[in-house]
Amino acid sequence: MAKRIVLCIGTKKGLFVAESSSSRERFKLHGPFGSGVSVYSALVDPRGTPRIYASSCNAFFGMKVLCSTDLGKTFKETKSAPAFPKDDGRALANIWSLAAGDDKKELWCGVEPAALFHSSDGGDSWEMVSGISNHDHARKWHPGNGGLCMHTIVRDGNRMHLGISTGGHYLSEDGGQTFAASNKGVGAGFSPDPYPEFGQCVHKIARHKDAPGRLYMQNHGGWSEWSGPGGPRPGIGVLRSDDHGKSWRSIAAGLPSDFGFPIVVHPHNPDVVYVAPLEPMTRTCPGGAPAIWRSENGGNSWRKLTKGLPKKKSYFTILRDGMDVDELKSPSLYFGTTTGQLWIGRDGGEQWDCLFDSLPPIHCVKVAVV
Repeated sequence: MAKRIVLCIGTKKGLFVAESSSSRERFKLHGPFGSGVSVYSALVDPRGTPRIYASSCNAFFGMKVLCSTDLGKTFKETKSAPAFPKDDGRALANIWSLAAGDDKKELWCGVEPAALFHSSDGGDSWEMVSGISNHDHARKWHPGNGGLCMHTIVRDGNRMHLGISTGGHYLSEDGGQTFAASNKGVGAGFSPDPYPEFGQCVHKIARHKDAPGRLYMQNHGGWSEWSGPGGPRPGIGVLRSDDHGKSWRSIAAGLPSDFGFPIVVHPHNPDVVYVAPLEPMTRTCPGGAPAIWRSENGGNSWRKLTKGLPKKKSYFTILRDGMDVDELKSPSLYFGTTTGQLWIGRDGGEQWDCLFDSLPPIHCVKVAVV
């Protein structure tokens, strides 16, 4: 069977699914599903019978997880959604991340307020992961501008990396039984202590399976001119770790801004990484000129990718899950904006084209080859 591209687009007004042949010349759009309800997370799981999962979070009617087994033509709700125990004192506000486990129906889910849930039956039942959800730090975390969200789940064998805003980076080395804050070198601009044990506003974490120990992080930067307690904190926004996240160093030099939300690694080359710098105050493209920046040497230097993007007066915002890359031989990047445009960057971002320009505000973009 010929390979196809499946693109999930989570928006403020439901989930859209776009499908194309491997040529990526034309995409057919389906949806919206969960119409009128915000979708902040999606997962395309190609293992076995491909499944698409998506959150559907309604402040009035509750949180749901949607599932499709026909590549996004139809969806149905799973039998349950993550929920805190009745005596916990916390109430689910949003579902921010969905990740595949080892078994075909195993799922992990990060929520707001920051907590982790696990399912072994494709989302029909969920169990709270106590090691992080009831961590000694958990009641000391504070919400960032987007809420107190566990937005990143990165798995590497028995290691699990979690990104929490504003909690920081937490690492488990025993399959998720226990977790420890692991933020050496991760700065915080809004704290008197420039490098606290925890409480950083991590925006996204990414890794490549062929580079053991290496991780990339987009942290909350934009503090190079800070004049408050602790002084200026330049370069804390884009970071790299080479020891499984136990320590981090800046790779922000050469970027127009170290503030941004997503960070994506090339599927075939762990040295190639992409970021979307934004103005820290407005959260829009620097100078009104959209660009994705690519490093081909693990963050030692950066190149601006703009061909096909607007040259001026375009104030895009790309959120933390708003950019992804497919795994074809010559991969394409995809990003969505809060003004409803969905862009494709062919040949690794060398040429940009707008696939859809009138969608609702886009929260997340996920792609898979099936």
